[in-house]
Amino acid sequence: MNNGFSTGEEDSRGNSDQICCLVDDGDSCRRPAGNASYSKRIQKTVAQRRLKLNIDPQARHTYICDFHKTMIQCARTKQRRPKDSEDDSNEAENDLPEVDWFQLQVNTLRRYKRHYKVPTRPGLNKAQLADAIQKHFKTIPVNEKEIMTYFIYMVKTNGNKLDQKNGMNSDSV
Repeated sequence: MNNGFSTGEEDSRGNSDQICCLVDDGDSCRRPAGNASYSKRIQKTVAQRRLKLNIDPQARHTYICDFHKTMIQCARTKQRRPKDSEDDSNEAENDLPEVDWFQLQVNTLRRYKRHYKVPTRPGLNKAQLADAIQKHFKTIPVNEKEIMTYFIYMVKTNGNKLDQKNGMNSDSV
């Protein structure tokens, strides 16, 4: 079992024309089923996040499509917004978009981990690696004014960071 989604030997099935076993907000899903299984752990996540997903009682299997698998993974990683005070609703932090680390390839996540020297235990699966990187990413301090100034300068000069590292600028090319 990997991140609550079953992907082992028990998933090999002969019939490749199966469709997703889920009912999404009253409509049966018509997407092809993948190798992820709708396990008890996934059902618990769906209930906690109040997703409108149920297993189709007429389905003869528990395999779900990649769309619903990604939806459940994203719902699992999203942090709930604090509802205790309304006066901090003007803060820009609450309006920032979330980075969906699950959409990146494992090799990209590993490169990020290696570049920033993120401490993790060996043998993490993609979901665990994405969670660790997401926690690290949220701790990186950002000087927005400096970044925006630098970005505008680079756009106006048609330059990029690599040109500056190599001692070149857009005028010498």
